[in-house]
Amino acid sequence: MEENRARRVADALRDRGIDAHLAKADVYRFGVRVSLPDGREAVWDTDGTATLEALVMRDGELVGFVPVIEGSEDFDEAQVVDAIARTDYDQPIAQQRRTAPPPAAPLPHEGGLFRRFLDGFRYR
Repeated sequence: MEENRARRVADALRDRGIDAHLAKADVYRFGVRVSLPDGREAVWDTDGTATLEALVMRDGELVGFVPVIEGSEDFDEAQVVDAIARTDYDQPIAQQRRTAPPPAAPLPHEGGLFRRFLDGFRYR
């Protein structure tokens, strides 16, 4: 996932009350990391492919995954946000719910006032 797109997706998820963060997997590889309430993390789309999938990790160990979402290579940002929001992580192989849960209170965007300064003014 491209850095600015990953940042916008993470921000949109935070607007829905989902604890999402920009994930930096490698030098030019980015994705979205969703912190789950039980200490696990879902790391979305850091493998450099066009499809949307995730690894579910706890303490650096793989404990589950989200298989490739069919047709996700053509998703726009709103569809990516919806797919991540609809994911049910209760089973080792996560499933997509039919509808997303209702949005919670929005979380502040990471970086606050100095966000562009800390990120080196790389985006608008």
